[in-house]
Amino acid sequence: MEQIEHRTIYEAIGGYKTMNNIVHAFYTRVNDHPDLKPIFPDDLTETIRRQMLFLTQFFGGPRLYEEERGHPMLRRRHLPFPITPTRRDAWLTCMAAALEEAEIKEPYRTAMMERLTLTANHMMNTPE
Repeated sequence: MEQIEHRTIYEAIGGYKTMNNIVHAFYTRVNDHPDLKPIFPDDLTETIRRQMLFLTQFFGGPRLYEEERGHPMLRRRHLPFPITPTRRDAWLTCMAAALEEAEIKEPYRTAMMERLTLTANHMMNTPE
């Protein structure tokens, strides 16, 4: 029988340090992406902080986002921003590259992208 070493993806990938690497690698790409940059603020400091809280919780770490901001209500919080299929795909491309840069190993990389893809699909709110 295989021993389970980690209870969550967050623990398995290295916790805070690795999640921080992912989030910063992701926003470096977002800031340079022509489809994404228009819907993000010029100063990404608070956006990065909130994404760090959210992804930590989303992947099984401490429930920091919920403690600070309540239920994520992602779709509702993102309704003011036109999220098209093109922007969804760009977001996922940036996240996949960030996971690669952060050296997330399998099976965690695939598991993370599967969850993020479901969420990104749910966030679309505007046709092309």
